[in-house]
Amino acid sequence: MTAVLKNKPANVTATASHQRHHVVIVGGGFGGLYAAKALGNVADVKVTLIDKRNFHLFQPLLYQVATGGLSAGDISSPLRAILSKQKNVQVLMGEVTGIEPEAQQVLLKTGETVAYDSLIMATGSSHHYFGKDEWSSIAPGMKTIEDALEVRRRIFLAFEAAEKETDPARRKALLTFFIVGGGPTGVELSGALAELAYETLREDFRSVNPGETRVVLLEGMDRVLPPYPGDLSAAAKKSLEKLGVEVRTNTLVTNIEGDTVTLKCDGKEEQAQAFTVLWAAGIKASPLGKAIADQTGAELDRIGRVIVEPDLSVPGCPNIFIAGDLAHYAHQGNGPLPGTAATAMQQGSYLAKSIKRRMAHKAVKPFDYKDNGSLAVIGRNEAVADLGFARFSGFPAWMVWIFIHIYYLIEFDSKLLVMLQWGWHYFTSQRGARLITGDDSIPALSDLVLKEMSAQNLSTTENAEMAKV
Repeated sequence: MTAVLKNKPANVTATASHQRHHVVIVGGGFGGLYAAKALGNVADVKVTLIDKRNFHLFQPLLYQVATGGLSAGDISSPLRAILSKQKNVQVLMGEVTGIEPEAQQVLLKTGETVAYDSLIMATGSSHHYFGKDEWSSIAPGMKTIEDALEVRRRIFLAFEAAEKETDPARRKALLTFFIVGGGPTGVELSGALAELAYETLREDFRSVNPGETRVVLLEGMDRVLPPYPGDLSAAAKKSLEKLGVEVRTNTLVTNIEGDTVTLKCDGKEEQAQAFTVLWAAGIKASPLGKAIADQTGAELDRIGRVIVEPDLSVPGCPNIFIAGDLAHYAHQGNGPLPGTAATAMQQGSYLAKSIKRRMAHKAVKPFDYKDNGSLAVIGRNEAVADLGFARFSGFPAWMVWIFIHIYYLIEFDSKLLVMLQWGWHYFTSQRGARLITGDDSIPALSDLVLKEMSAQNLSTTENAEMAKV
């Protein structure tokens, strides 16, 4: 049975042909992958998993790639290798651009189509700059391998440039790092960056004093980790400050232009210089959310997620399902479910069971999210954990965080490599993936930095003249 059809001919892969029920899954993230694995080797089911990448990415550890702790290959696994034992699963590398519900097919960027009987859309999310998309090139976020490598390039390039810099004002700007957003990603990234600057690189440079480095975490709310209980937020802030991170709450970023960041706190604006600005302040659903809404009449929330039924289906389309960050599920609790890997995993597994029950003409219960708690790591021996039945921080939380992340890494090789890297880092404080790839040029100085340099040079000259007198 052919999955890909060229030039949009008639749908010949649906069940009208009395062949296996064809489930198409778009997206090889946690939701899509867990659905595909759960449908693997199920009789009378054929699965086609489509992703524009040929690998599954363990996004929770992207920040460790960005700070040189892990290599890209340590947190990514080939989709074909993961699903090789699921003989009824076919992996297609391609980019889906839309759907045609009446024809029951998805459209690929190449013009090809793939027909389906049941469709699972799990295409995730991207960075949200709240109407300031021009900031994306100045303040990269972390959703892809390329994002993490770009962040890594900027971080290590800043240190290399500072090693050669003789002007104090320019070196100060080079060694200032702003992380925008105090959620789990921002907290973990700022903690790792502080450890990198103050421990790992301490002996590596001759002209750079680690004490000159500033790692500044900016959060618009009144505390970091806003969704967490207050005591854990306070513990996280204390651990970050212990590492040397400057934590600034109730602080909004109103503009980013070059190396100049405009901050607003208590109604007052100020400008600060940082060559490296990193974004961890929000997400929005993938553009396919709008494509689904346009074709089905479904409603979207303010960040582009599809508002789904209790069984995760699109209203009016009982054979189209949404999982992960693309889904707005508000049928449990006081608001939509969190956009976490755990949510996507549970939804993917649920949808596989749901499709099997539908095929057996059995009733399907609504999706029931199990909140297994939240974890965030700050640094070595420092983390916070809210497991529902218990809240704790420090070394015990750190150990739980390590166990959970190792457990959910997909491939055995990945688990082993990550454990070895973490063990080496724990005992030596070293990071083995400190590579600069891509463009090695330094951004031009802003007018504010140039003025500061000129003022300092003028002051130095005047002092020298006064000394002569």
